[in-house]
Amino acid sequence: MALPVSDEFPLQQNPVEQNRAALWPYLLAGVAFGFVAVRSEIVSWYRIYEMFHFASFHMYGVIGSAVLTGALSLWVLRRWGYSLRPPEPGRYRYALGGLAFGLGWGLVGACPGPIYALLGSGVAGALVVFLGALLGTYLYGLLQRWLPH
Repeated sequence: MALPVSDEFPLQQNPVEQNRAALWPYLLAGVAFGFVAVRSEIVSWYRIYEMFHFASFHMYGVIGSAVLTGALSLWVLRRWGYSLRPPEPGRYRYALGGLAFGLGWGLVGACPGPIYALLGSGVAGALVVFLGALLGTYLYGLLQRWLPH
């Protein structure tokens, strides 16, 4: 099955069909992320509850270390001469997106990143989050042409 071709992202061939073997590193990285997410308890509803009630530093430490790792990685890439996309000016869409993300995270106690890790570790309630993510993706597809990009 080929991906649809659009003016914005012209594709000659579906990259998945082109080289399935190239996807293995991404699958392994996802499995590693899921393992680390479960072991570090960042997928735990209780840890997220603690974070939003400012009762524990655990999640802030994990998020802070991720931000520092990302900043260091970008610095290294720039030092090695890689050109990176210039930052876009702040727009209301980022504030609205962050608000929607934060509300969803606070309400269900899970962000989209560890949905598969939660399902894989047997958390039945993650199925609701997964179905909500699918619904949100479907709605975005329906409304995409009217949304600012």
